[in-house]
Amino acid sequence: MIEDKETIDEFLARHSADVEEAVRKAAAAEIMPRFRQLAAHEVDQKSGPHDLVTDADRLAEQYLTETLRVLLPGSVVVGEEAVHANPATYEAIRAEAPVWIVDPVDGTRQFVRGETGFCTLVALAHRGVLLASWTYAPARDQLAVAIRGQGAFLDGERLYAGPAAPGRDLQVATSHPDYTTDEQKRALLGLWTDGVAPRACGSAGLEYLAIARGELDATAFSWEAAWDHAAGILLVEEAGGAHLTIADEPFRITGGNALPFTAARDAATARRVQRLLSGTA
Repeated sequence: MIEDKETIDEFLARHSADVEEAVRKAAAAEIMPRFRQLAAHEVDQKSGPHDLVTDADRLAEQYLTETLRVLLPGSVVVGEEAVHANPATYEAIRAEAPVWIVDPVDGTRQFVRGETGFCTLVALAHRGVLLASWTYAPARDQLAVAIRGQGAFLDGERLYAGPAAPGRDLQVATSHPDYTTDEQKRALLGLWTDGVAPRACGSAGLEYLAIARGELDATAFSWEAAWDHAAGILLVEEAGGAHLTIADEPFRITGGNALPFTAARDAATARRVQRLLSGTA
């Protein structure tokens, strides 16, 4: 069990590469053999036609669940598909045991369409604090790793998002207003103003990676499912970025956030987007 910072650091020093290997193996065994090869019976709907799940999602999550629990005895796994089957398992994020937060295929719609814009997300948290994350885009062979206090890296190269470029519109990936409450829709519509260029988001994990690389200025998301955000939030933080909810508080993976929230490449950009979302700009 993880008990304090010293043992957390020791675990990550010993096993970060093992987690990376597990993520790569899950993708190689269960995701990529099905990429552009999915049969109709391997794709199902959950809440509706825009909420898809495939055999790749289920089997990759099963692989990671089994492997990560062995790597860290006493830990638990909160995965998107397990929570869909039993929503009560989400409560483990708020419990005392170290928790792996897993999205086996983030960007399932892109995966089903045969596009490369999907990834596997794994984050390790303890008592609500994000400790490490892995973002793997197997079709692009890109792996980003972040460890709290040690930085963010893409394929071994340090990531630094840097400030938004002056004199051009902010590039913001945003939830589609059709998939929000009326109140959230009004908040998101605050982004449609001079100096901001919103667009619909794709894979949340890859949008966070784009921020950490300095290719995207910010996101504005209206949902808080931890598997979509945990890995990317830490990646952005460790690349020098920031995140804020419309209540002017950092986003919490334990939930209860005022939505929408933004993650951005620097604190000033996060503040600007937060003010637009909250109507205080």
